[in-house]
Amino acid sequence: MPPRGIKKGTKRARQYEHIKGSQRERGVPEARAEEIAARTVNKGRARSGESRTRSRASTADISSGRRGGLRSGKPGPRGRTREQLYEEARKLGVEGRSRMDKRQLQRAVDAKKR
Repeated sequence: MPPRGIKKGTKRARQYEHIKGSQRERGVPEARAEEIAARTVNKGRARSGESRTRSRASTADISSGRRGGLRSGKPGPRGRTREQLYEEARKLGVEGRSRMDKRQLQRAVDAKKR
């Protein structure tokens, strides 16, 4: 079932089902596939102005498809961008986050979640 706010039979609903199906073919569990599909579709909606609210990371960051293409099959760091880690650190109340690099933000966010 597509995320809230997406009507059945629309482009976004089809996009959600396509992404979810692709993830399932890769062997991703059902719940995780639904989460990935919903996040991807919601980010697209935010970027195109279809949603009521949107985060700065959704509108200023590179598109989900482009990020996946850039990061797939490459050695090195994966996961969230520095901006995404910074926003999460801000929500968690991490002190000194503005002076941290990506690795430090990752450690601080992980430590705060424990």
